[in-house]
Amino acid sequence: MYQYDSYDQTLVDERVAQYRDQVRRYLAGELSDDEFRPLRLMNGLYIQRHAPMLRVAIPYGLLSSRQLRTLARIARRYDKGYGHFTTRQNIQFNWPRLEDTPDILAELAQVQMHAIQTSGNCIRNVTADHLSGVAPDEIEDPRVYCEIIRQRATFHPELSYLPRKFKIAVTGAVHDRAAAQVHDIGLNLVRNEQGEIGFRVLVGGGLGRTPLIGQVIREFLPRRDLLTYLEAILRVYNLHGRRDNLFKARIKILVKALGAASFRDQVEAEWAQIRDSGLVLDDAEIERVRRFFAPPPYDAAAAADLSFPQWLKGDKAFATWVRHNVAEHKVTGYRNVFVALKEPGAPPGDITADQMDAVADLADRYSFGMIRSTHHQNLLLTDVRQADLYPLWHALKSQKLAAPVIGTLADMICCPGLDFCSLANASSISIARQINEKFDRLDDLYDLGDLRLNMSGCMNACGHHHVGHIGILGVDKKGEEWYQISLGGSSENDVALGTILGPSVPKAEVANTLERILRVYVERREDGERFLDTFRRIGLEPFRVQAYAPGSNEAKQEEERYAVGY
Repeated sequence: MYQYDSYDQTLVDERVAQYRDQVRRYLAGELSDDEFRPLRLMNGLYIQRHAPMLRVAIPYGLLSSRQLRTLARIARRYDKGYGHFTTRQNIQFNWPRLEDTPDILAELAQVQMHAIQTSGNCIRNVTADHLSGVAPDEIEDPRVYCEIIRQRATFHPELSYLPRKFKIAVTGAVHDRAAAQVHDIGLNLVRNEQGEIGFRVLVGGGLGRTPLIGQVIREFLPRRDLLTYLEAILRVYNLHGRRDNLFKARIKILVKALGAASFRDQVEAEWAQIRDSGLVLDDAEIERVRRFFAPPPYDAAAAADLSFPQWLKGDKAFATWVRHNVAEHKVTGYRNVFVALKEPGAPPGDITADQMDAVADLADRYSFGMIRSTHHQNLLLTDVRQADLYPLWHALKSQKLAAPVIGTLADMICCPGLDFCSLANASSISIARQINEKFDRLDDLYDLGDLRLNMSGCMNACGHHHVGHIGILGVDKKGEEWYQISLGGSSENDVALGTILGPSVPKAEVANTLERILRVYVERREDGERFLDTFRRIGLEPFRVQAYAPGSNEAKQEEERYAVGY
């Protein structure tokens, strides 16, 4: 992974000192709330429903075991003993005291971490495929370019005061596992007809209040031009982006208003002026950064192991875990292991300090000391020898981190919702618990197959509900929590935005409504069909009819009561 040089460390240390003085001045009454707000947001600090929330950056989701142990220590010392991994591959602490946050940032700086670019109108944490560098279908490791973008964006004055927050995702694989098509900018590494590697550039994607799929504005961008082209995009956005209306300030609104062709023409015109500037990315710089992501020293004898197939044959529970929580690796004899943060009864994405320490120890033992976070709110141990899978499974089970549910209904994305977030309209965690209680048999989950359930507590869509095979959005109706359901979304190669099923349902009926929807799928699916495939074949109507069928129409009746002002 990338290692700070003296310039990086000095910048982060100076930011900590600056923030410490800002907090001191605020607590002394020398700064008003309005004056302090942009300063704390620049350092990842939000004021939430019960306490401040600190969001810590994890660039492209990559952590060392040392860094994870520091996060565990922070959770114990300054929080309530846990952290929450987000869809942006970051971690959040929900209970720190304001006066402690400078000390937290100081501890983070000691292990080359910070909370810069996790909030505010800037380029946020650049995300990547969680299998970067180890995926069999990868063209090139995207983390190299994520790091180059991160370095360019950090503290850049023009990119720190954008019209609104800005999100970039980079993927280097054939299969999009980074949701690149629903980002402000999505970058897909591709090869042209000459065999050269470059980028397919998408602009204007995003979720939230106005969900849109990104538009391709360049089919092939040479690697050398990455920074200049990104700069051109951001200059056009900075010039024309709406600063008068918070809800229309994202680049997706600008691209939609101008049209992709007109936006592209303006970008190309801006780019022509700076293409050959000092921002040109030469091969030497790419190779300098690439060295930080060199493959670990793989064991050439790993493929000769015979114990793994024996354990698969002899232990049914282990085989089940491997089938769901273990992914293929580009190196024969190695596997990638998902650490499931989806234990029934625990909020999705939450992890305790003890579990963090345990994962750090396991990473040192089995994964060259490295851990990944995923945008599905799990962790990942890459580069695990297949001979080590069985003892690793036992160790994860002992920490309640081995739930064999990756890719199933139980592997849901869930934002903190009303339980913590001051922006939320409804709770999310309690709905996740309700669904887990309803679908508590693994055999039922496996029968439902590949199924993505995403849930958000408000229109900001932190839970990516628009692109879930099933999406759930919490809404407020006269002080009561209701839930709008959508079907047919996807964040992968077959990207799609979900279609709203019908009237929202009350809190108590979410899991029951979901059960009726899934019954339609089970009854109407053909051999080998996923839920998403069946939905696309038969359409929305059969699901809608069953969801609001007579005898189960409490939600519809309540909806009608509200409509007439009951």
